Amino acid sequence: MRIDAHQHFWKIDRNDYGWITPEYPVLFRDYLPSDLEPHLQKHGISKTVLVQAAPTIEETEFILGLSENADFVAGVVGWLDLDDPFFMEQYLRFWKHPKFIGFRVMIQDMEDPNKMLSPAYLEALSYFAEEAVPVDLLVLSHQLPQLVRLLERIPHLRGVVDHLAKPPIASGGMEPWRSHMAEMARYPNIYCKLSGMVTEANRREWKMEDFTAYVHETLDLFGPERVMFGSDWPVCLLAATYDEVVDVLRQALQDRLPAEAIEAVFGANAARFYKLNQP
Repeated sequence: MRIDAHQHFWKIDRNDYGWITPEYPVLFRDYLPSDLEPHLQKHGISKTVLVQAAPTIEETEFILGLSENADFVAGVVGWLDLDDPFFMEQYLRFWKHPKFIGFRVMIQDMEDPNKMLSPAYLEALSYFAEEAVPVDLLVLSHQLPQLVRLLERIPHLRGVVDHLAKPPIASGGMEPWRSHMAEMARYPNIYCKLSGMVTEANRREWKMEDFTAYVHETLDLFGPERVMFGSDWPVCLLAATYDEVVDVLRQALQDRLPAEAIEAVFGANAARFYKLNQP
């Protein structure tokens, strides 16, 4: 089973996508299941992981509703307000939905990434670690030191770093991104999504080889069993088509991994992390 482990849907008139503005006309429109399905069929992708795109409970409810009528959505990664003392009520309500598989912590949006080290966050994430709930970690490369400190306190967190932690692909820089990712990779329950790369490159003039070193470094650090493909569609459309996103990863993997391992990156690894094969 081939899986796109990171895609979004949205409706602009819902008004909780503050980052989607007319400044980005390719994004400033509705994106719904019927828009994505032809791309999945073309590439033999049978399932996806639908990820939240707004930090609201209402948006998670919206995408859970969409998933009910989109058979190809295997699971939904929602959002919880960990600042709300009643977040467990939110979680338990979502957990009853058959397609709710986890939630995302939007560290990227934190003015001070040390917030994730606060007692409230440590208590909440410790609970989810004990329950082995999959947690997506949306983090910028300069915030990785705080995330490493979080893992030092909660080493058994079941987490996946979205978009390779957004390394400086446009400039070609490797450090300190690589060193921090090496620290992350020491924790066996931490995975990494090979996603979101094209929007971190020069969006108008990128080349296939711009991404190879970052993919290879991630493979060397995490191993082929703890990385997964994600298109980041439709955000990827700022820089590339769905076809190009698939090709970027395939070309970066083809000289490094045998065919069976490449197929695992495009499916089995995500299924294992998100426990998609479990009832």
